[in-house]
Amino acid sequence: MPKITSTVASMLLFAMLLSGPALAQSDEPFRLVVTHLEPPLVPSSVMDLALTLGYFEREGVDVELVRVQQTPSALAALQSGDGDMANIGVDALLQAIAVGADDLRAVTSPNKSLPFLIAAKDSVAAPSDLEGAVFAIGRIGSVDHSLSAEVFDTLGVDIDSMQLFSVGQPNVRAQALAAGQVDATTMSIGTWVSLPDRAGLHVLIDQDAYYAAAPVVSKVNAVPASVLAERPEDVEAVIRALIRISRDFAADPQLWVDAMAEALPHVDRQTLETLAPSYAGSWSINGGMSAAELRETTDWLYRTADFAGMTAPSLDAWVDFGPLDAVLAEVGIVDGADPADR
Repeated sequence: MPKITSTVASMLLFAMLLSGPALAQSDEPFRLVVTHLEPPLVPSSVMDLALTLGYFEREGVDVELVRVQQTPSALAALQSGDGDMANIGVDALLQAIAVGADDLRAVTSPNKSLPFLIAAKDSVAAPSDLEGAVFAIGRIGSVDHSLSAEVFDTLGVDIDSMQLFSVGQPNVRAQALAAGQVDATTMSIGTWVSLPDRAGLHVLIDQDAYYAAAPVVSKVNAVPASVLAERPEDVEAVIRALIRISRDFAADPQLWVDAMAEALPHVDRQTLETLAPSYAGSWSINGGMSAAELRETTDWLYRTADFAGMTAPSLDAWVDFGPLDAVLAEVGIVDGADPADR
């Protein structure tokens, strides 16, 4: 048997490496900043689970999760160089860009929509029945108030025809509804499921209908221009991993249940089993970056008090579709899922 020379061995090793996962561009970890301290009970959990289940590793990128508690801290990490990509609110990103951080770009959205729904007493059979009724909100101008106003407007109902009752946090609003103190309110699917007693209550507008009525993208993963320039393949590897895990969970929700049960043993498995089907249309299996929805998001935000008097930027001032489109060219676009329009 002929000897394999060092040159041939090197060539074989190189070929083997090429046939395996893509190689990372840098020996440094790719730092993904998230604003939760444990995997959340929503589709954005893909960022945590892509790490623990090996999706990032299979794409050849060494991801390190940097956990902070609020979006301002995530933005600070991104701008100081302590993070390479951050999952942040679109409103915070646009505010940062408006005051000079014009090198930041949104590249994907693993959790584009807030999992909001509107729950009501059984006596409220339709949204139009809420005229004159007591509707609980966090506060005037809060996201739940402003976004629900948009939903009702789309459905032909004026939120100002209701008696608005400022209660505070979603769990407090949910308790007020359960106690019969209000007729309806906005809450997340997780808050709804966690209510110990839902007797006499029902979901008036489910989360899919809520998003369809107000297709506002809540959060995106943003990167600085320097990362896009210096580590484009790593950015694409992260996006590819998030798309692959999202597609797997969409195809088999039990995979998400099992992964979350292991990640959060203190959470009742029945809660996970109840939540999983509700996310059927929520996974960003095409990257969550519809140009039409992003434009609608910008238009809506600049009608709110936080952006009063400011001029809305064009999409190319805060979005870069390039990395996501490169990934979709490789893995394909799934029809009937989150739009990949441009």
